[in-house]
Amino acid sequence: MCGVIQRFQMQCSLALLVAGLTCSSVVSSAGLLTPVDGSLPALEIKSHEVQVVIEDGYAVTQVEQVFSNPNGEDLEAIYSFPVPKAGSVAEFTVWIDGQPVTGEVLEKKEARKIYEEEKQAGRDAGLTEKDEYRTFDVHVSPVRAGQDTQIRLVYLQPAEIDTGIGRYVYPLEEGGVDEQKLNFWTANEKVKEKFSFDLKLKSAYSVDALRMPNKAAVITQASSGEWDLQLQHTNPVQQNNPAVMEGQTASPQPTFGQPIYELNEDLVVYWRLQENLPGSVDLIAHKEPGARRGTFMMVLTPGDDLQPIQEGKDWVFVLDISGSMQGKYAALVDGVQQAFNKMRPSDRFRIVLFNSQARELTSSWISATPEMVQRYGEKLTKVQPNQGTNLYAGLAMAIKQLTADRTAGIVLVTDGVANIGETEQKGFYKLLEKRDVRLFTFIMGNSANQPLLESLAKASNGFAMNVSNSDDIVGKLLQASSKISHQALHGVKLEIDGIRTAELTPDEVGSLYRGQQLVMFGHYWGSGEANVKLKGRISGQDVTYQTRFSFPETAQENPEIERLWAYSKIRNLQSEIDRLGEGVDLKQAITDLGVEYSLVTDYTSMLVLRDDVFQNRGIERKNQKRLEVEAQAQQQRAARPAVSRRVDQQQPMYSSHRPTFSGGGALDLYWALLLLPLMTMLLRDKAVLITSSAVAGKE
Repeated sequence: MCGVIQRFQMQCSLALLVAGLTCSSVVSSAGLLTPVDGSLPALEIKSHEVQVVIEDGYAVTQVEQVFSNPNGEDLEAIYSFPVPKAGSVAEFTVWIDGQPVTGEVLEKKEARKIYEEEKQAGRDAGLTEKDEYRTFDVHVSPVRAGQDTQIRLVYLQPAEIDTGIGRYVYPLEEGGVDEQKLNFWTANEKVKEKFSFDLKLKSAYSVDALRMPNKAAVITQASSGEWDLQLQHTNPVQQNNPAVMEGQTASPQPTFGQPIYELNEDLVVYWRLQENLPGSVDLIAHKEPGARRGTFMMVLTPGDDLQPIQEGKDWVFVLDISGSMQGKYAALVDGVQQAFNKMRPSDRFRIVLFNSQARELTSSWISATPEMVQRYGEKLTKVQPNQGTNLYAGLAMAIKQLTADRTAGIVLVTDGVANIGETEQKGFYKLLEKRDVRLFTFIMGNSANQPLLESLAKASNGFAMNVSNSDDIVGKLLQASSKISHQALHGVKLEIDGIRTAELTPDEVGSLYRGQQLVMFGHYWGSGEANVKLKGRISGQDVTYQTRFSFPETAQENPEIERLWAYSKIRNLQSEIDRLGEGVDLKQAITDLGVEYSLVTDYTSMLVLRDDVFQNRGIERKNQKRLEVEAQAQQQRAARPAVSRRVDQQQPMYSSHRPTFSGGGALDLYWALLLLPLMTMLLRDKAVLITSSAVAGKE
């Protein structure tokens, strides 16, 4: 371990960033919520157990939680947690009379009406609703006096891999930007008896290392692509137990009612793929025997053929300094300073700050010399976040500053929801149409208006990256720097011939930047070989990548692909609503997809009732049947090693290796930044356990 620290110190000149990277965030956490005007104490969380499996290009997250009601009367519990990126709830289960009862999806108003009727009648019921882009709100009634209530929630989402680095976030921070909810609810985020987080990674591509910054997790490796991460808290002294330092299991000790974990920080997991892996095409499909139509997820991982851009560029940094950035602003400044340091002297920059209004910190274009970078980095540290969020004013000022004779980009860093000035998405689109400019957005926290920010980045042929408050914005900016400094593939289109396909989603790809994967969902009919072409433009020149492979006649290992396709389609439709307004047809299309595939959306909710009530109300148990099929497939996958889903071995689509952080040193630096909080914990005598000998040898 000393060797790790020594090499880390030699390679990393960013050691002074410790304070910024490990700062605590002043945000509200996810938790069990009760009305603030209630005269009784908030309900308690006895246990919170999370199981995550990442395999075949997507993640399945299962959360089981036990509520306890110490009061003398029945209460309603409302548990709220942030919507994960591209995540949709597929299961909501409540234990009734000791037996698990799964939920069914109905139109939102109908589900709410039935829930209220059952609640008023005093019968057990549960309801999961989506609060737009912000949170999933889980209602349970009643939580019986002096008794416990157990629930289970399962959601699905595509896995995220960028420039050889995979990333998974379990969101727990509410974000602190939803003032109405903050004023109405109080949160109890303290877990009283048991907290656990277990993540299993199964990859057909070799994984060099797995990390969870800021946490003392137990990490084990079963093979080159199979890893397990465990984080457990059963008593307040477990982290300091010498047995944990030596890789042994600590003996549980009684907690005596004291909280052993607080649900106030996101859990972020990174994994690093082996270097020099080939560019590839992976296909994961689901098609039942005898079915005419199947569903597929195609993951295209390009090779590294996008060249560095040599000429100088202009950059406008648009930085959110609204009140909700308190506690996050130091990390923002650190990240932006490192972005400055990545610029060339031929580059120029301006800095626009916005809260309730916008102002420019720079008075003109500044050459990115070391002296100017240091001067304006110091100026940023003196800014104090406050007031509201006038995002439109910040972007309008940034666009106004651009000149027509140089390549330019806007780097937007925000956690916020536009709540002052122009707030409609149409207005932002009109603003971007005024100039041909790329918008590169870093979305901090979980409660930002992610649909708006992502759609604006896509409309400008830029990109959006999510940064958790428990994440490392410096590392994310390093990851993004190669995208900004290299060519991009614009006007991307995927063509599939030789087999009938339809309903591809996303319907518009836009641009692909260095290190980005393209994840495409769709339906196909029949089976057999298909010609697959990826077309686009690099610096104005048309380019085509192509391959040929077969779609399967039968595929039953990944039934979740159907839901993933449906939710991707729903996100496309929701984007149209955000851009064009809520038309009846679009709303009905989302509702129909949500009901058919049992997904919680803006217009559908998942309702749990007693089995006899489901039957009496004539509600079909469609989701129960789907869950049985998915559970069987998950058990079968768990019993076998990772399976390669690559389909272009015979005719590779790409001739070069996947991009990584070039030269090895940059990759080591990025990984060192992820390790930095752990190094700090070690130096503070906190226990960090890594039991894999393979990791010890490589690190």
